[in-house]
Amino acid sequence: MTSQHDKTSVAAISIFASGGMAAAKFAVGIAIGSLALISEALHSSIDLVATIITWAVVRVSDKPADDEHHYGHGKLESISALGVTALLYVLAGGILVESYSRLSEGTPPPTISAVPFVVLVIDIVVNLWRARALHRAARATRSQALAADALHFASDVMGSFAVIVGLILAALGFWWGDAAAAAAVAVMIAALGLRMAGSTVQTLVDRAPEGAQEKATAAIRSVPGVIDVERLRVRMVGATTFIDTIAKVPRTYPIDRVEEIKRKAHAAVDKAFGDADLTFTPVPVARDNETVRDRIMVIAHNSGLAVHHVTVHDLGSKLIVSIDLEVDGGMQLDAAHDIANTLERNIQEEFGEDVEVDVHIEPLEPELPFGVDATPDRVRTIATALAEYAAGGEIHDIHNVRVRNTDAGEIVNFHCRATPSMSVIKVHEHVDAIERALRHAFPSVKRVISHAEPPRA
Repeated sequence: MTSQHDKTSVAAISIFASGGMAAAKFAVGIAIGSLALISEALHSSIDLVATIITWAVVRVSDKPADDEHHYGHGKLESISALGVTALLYVLAGGILVESYSRLSEGTPPPTISAVPFVVLVIDIVVNLWRARALHRAARATRSQALAADALHFASDVMGSFAVIVGLILAALGFWWGDAAAAAAVAVMIAALGLRMAGSTVQTLVDRAPEGAQEKATAAIRSVPGVIDVERLRVRMVGATTFIDTIAKVPRTYPIDRVEEIKRKAHAAVDKAFGDADLTFTPVPVARDNETVRDRIMVIAHNSGLAVHHVTVHDLGSKLIVSIDLEVDGGMQLDAAHDIANTLERNIQEEFGEDVEVDVHIEPLEPELPFGVDATPDRVRTIATALAEYAAGGEIHDIHNVRVRNTDAGEIVNFHCRATPSMSVIKVHEHVDAIERALRHAFPSVKRVISHAEPPRA
């Protein structure tokens, strides 16, 4: 909102300044018969038209995207700048024709007095102020329309100096000085138009800003999880940088992890460009360090299957793969067998027909039924039994014991401690023995869930 107010207020002030100075130069130019001063007045009149167009355009260009303008309205600034360029060329052509006519006919020099010099000095001061204010606003808001306006007024300063030189030559007796100064103004206007046209056309044909592709690519590649940037395109629409990229991400990442990569990529691009609109398309690819187990998990995930206990034996000449596949416990065997066969075929397509695949089908662990906490006495009884089973073994400090009654039976949760250097396999074996002993002693216990942790520091 602030940038919009800055652009419109600066453009509005320029309208009044352009109108006042154009009228003053035109009146004095007519009065003394100076083609150079009249040409500069016409140049200022074009600037006035350009400023009015700029003031109108910047009020629209910052409007957000809508159903008909998906990239916003920023291109209006480029179109307005192109229209002003056309006006400049028309003006430059007219001035050159008139200058040539006066030089050919030997038109008498203008009447010299202090008035035109005073007007031109004031014009130089005003234009310097306007060019600086517009340049600051254009840089802050990245407005092409304001940048074009600033360039106009900077050129006006050079044009005013050319007119002063022409009037001085006329005062010294060189009758051609005024017409030559007018021709110089026309050449400056044409050069300005050429510079503006080049920049505007590049924007309209979606030429990427210099260095933008490299900067955007570096920003996206800096995001953890991005393997590489496959394609990246940049275009400018008004002050907004639109970036469209296809980035490679690990295919083993879950969807929420990929979404986090996208979010960080947006943040990195915003930091690099200030005002950017990023379209991020992730492409899952296999990493060089992907293991056989990783690849099998991807195959199962893509098929929507729940697998665990994936073991891989590499015999050199072939692979032997064993998998536990979980399916609905109520599913008929033939349907479950078809799912297992499909999984086996998918693995063979990935690794070759000679790979041996054995799939163990087991019922999917059901969700725990609704339950209520057991009484404190029951919890103490279970906790005492757990401590007895763990006594003298590698597992100790049974704590945080919880017991819940459900329709399916009792659910027991507990924490325990083990030696930090003990392997996970050994910890699992010892804890599993305790769990089996508890279920044997208490047949009402349906499930035991343990959590092993190292001793407190």
